[in-house]
Amino acid sequence: MKMSFEAKRCGVQFNPPSIILIYVHPDTKNMRKRIIPVRNFSKYSDCNKAAERLKNHPRHRDYLNEVPQSQLEKLHIVLRDHMQGFSLEHSLASFHLDPEEDLNKLDDEELARKKNQMDKMFEKNRKLKDDPDFIYDVEKQFDRKTQEKCSWDDESEDGF
Repeated sequence: MKMSFEAKRCGVQFNPPSIILIYVHPDTKNMRKRIIPVRNFSKYSDCNKAAERLKNHPRHRDYLNEVPQSQLEKLHIVLRDHMQGFSLEHSLASFHLDPEEDLNKLDDEELARKKNQMDKMFEKNRKLKDDPDFIYDVEKQFDRKTQEKCSWDDESEDGF
C-alpha cells in the first residue's frame, strides 16, 4: 500500500545541507516536517541530476511525489550557490527574468534555466483558439518616434 503525502512547503537548510519538507500525514491529517539531507552534493554538482536522484530515492519518493522536480532543482541551486559563497538574495534574483539582461553572457546551465522560465511564461500567457478572449488577428501600432533610423532602412538604388 502506497501512502500519499500532501506536500505543503519546501525549503532549504544550509548547515547541514538539507531539503525541508512540510507535509500533511494522510492518516492523522497532522502537519509534519521532514528534513532530507542532501548527500554527495558540492558546489560543482549538477542540480538537475541531484534533484532527480532525490525525487527517485526510495526513502523520500513517497514524500516528494507531489513536489515538482523543477522546484527541487531550484532548491538545489540555492544550496549550490550558498556553497559557492553567493547570498540568498543573489540566488533568488537569478530565478527572475530581467528583460535588460544580456543572455549571451550566461553559461549553458544558467541560459537553459532562463529559457525554461521564458517557455513557462509563454505557455502561461499564451492564448489558444478555444480561449474565450482569443482574437485571431491582432494589429498594433507602434510609435515611430522611438524607432532608430538605420542606413539600410532607406530604399537602395535598385528599389529594394
